[in-house]
Amino acid sequence: MAKKKPAKVWAARFGKATDPRAEAFTAAIDVDRRLWRYDIAGSIAHARMLAKQGIIPQEDGEAIVRGLEEVGEEIEAGRFEFRRELEDIHMNIEARLRQKIGAAADRLHTARSRNDQVATDLRLYLKDAIGGVLAALRRLQGALLDLAEANRSVIMPGYTHLQRAQPVLFAHHLLAYFEMFDRDVGRFQDCLQRADVLPLGAGALAGVPYAIDRQFVARELGFSRISDNSLDAVSDRDCVVEFQAAAALSMMHVSRLAEELVLWSSAEFGFIQIDEAFAGGSSIMPQKRNPDVAELARAKTGRVYGNLLSILTVLKGLPLAYCLDLQEDKAGLFDSADTLLATLDVMAAMLPGIRVNSERTEAAASESHILATDVADYLVRQGLPFREAHGVVGQLVRYADEQGKGLSELTLAEYRRFSPLFDEGVLKLDVRSAIEARDVPGGTSSRQVAAALKRARRRLEGGRQ
Repeated sequence: MAKKKPAKVWAARFGKATDPRAEAFTAAIDVDRRLWRYDIAGSIAHARMLAKQGIIPQEDGEAIVRGLEEVGEEIEAGRFEFRRELEDIHMNIEARLRQKIGAAADRLHTARSRNDQVATDLRLYLKDAIGGVLAALRRLQGALLDLAEANRSVIMPGYTHLQRAQPVLFAHHLLAYFEMFDRDVGRFQDCLQRADVLPLGAGALAGVPYAIDRQFVARELGFSRISDNSLDAVSDRDCVVEFQAAAALSMMHVSRLAEELVLWSSAEFGFIQIDEAFAGGSSIMPQKRNPDVAELARAKTGRVYGNLLSILTVLKGLPLAYCLDLQEDKAGLFDSADTLLATLDVMAAMLPGIRVNSERTEAAASESHILATDVADYLVRQGLPFREAHGVVGQLVRYADEQGKGLSELTLAEYRRFSPLFDEGVLKLDVRSAIEARDVPGGTSSRQVAAALKRARRRLEGGRQ
């Protein structure tokens, strides 16, 4: 005998059954089933509050809590049947609760709506997701610091326009990414503050006509405060947008790092070698060792950008309060959180195995005319205004190019053809002296980088989640 479909909770208002196509189109359970743990936690807190306030009988409140805990155990164990005709995670859980405890389950939805219920579930999810992201960001920062500290004396060329510009310490370069990810930490911490607001109690949009205790529910669920406006509470998805925006920025930083790892691991650069465990091969070219993880991290940034644009577009024209458009707030959020966490974790795991070819990086830093700015600064110290010095060195570089020489290969006589202010000191300039000359806060000198590494380590240990 075929199992009879359960009637929808709102079916009494309608004279027709839902068209199967509409049912499939509007069902949310395939996506929002991930919220089950938060839905049960929110319902337990709500039931306890209802019983405490005398809105429902104490024995019914206890039965509801006990039944919800059993439903949670079923879902955890994989024994729960999710049913699309029940629309969403809320009704799936409520229907199963009624099967387990009978009519007492019908009291659970007193003084709430699915509108404030899902908003609560979503914020509980966000708080957990943000905690996971913060921990992953700290792990990645730690891996960057470890790699920087292990290579603190390595010299490499710094770039502008992807052209060799000035020599820097490899550790200084990596610390730039530490700073980027530290800003990401701050953004997610900010998002957490605004996600940490309890919407439950807003009802469908106007509040509820019962003597509820919202502060009790907030304490039960770990929220620091309750929402101030019922209309805003059920329609607000700012924290979803903020999470997506912070995720997009963080993925952008990951992508920039990944791009450099791809470049540096190429034969053309030869600066690093990525561990084989995080590389891939070719089905046709046996010699290939491809930076697959870094490339895919770079590519996955685009899907997180797309999820951000999607939620912004969903929200841009919505009137107050709740519209079913908001059902589309979850798929992109879940995808962005999953993508970001997986990317941060694999990048943090890959960095410790990177080997730096210090001979190649220093050779690259010594090639070309990378000391041209230092030669100009040398003339400034001899009394020449910088703009004039810049022009002199520009002519000097052109001459060196014509002669097929680097600046370090020129003789003092050749230098003095362009300015009498040059003396023997100019011949002593090298990449190491250029680095040590930049001994200002935030600079690349070994002293400044050593201090920056210590500060970064203290910040990391002090802010570890």
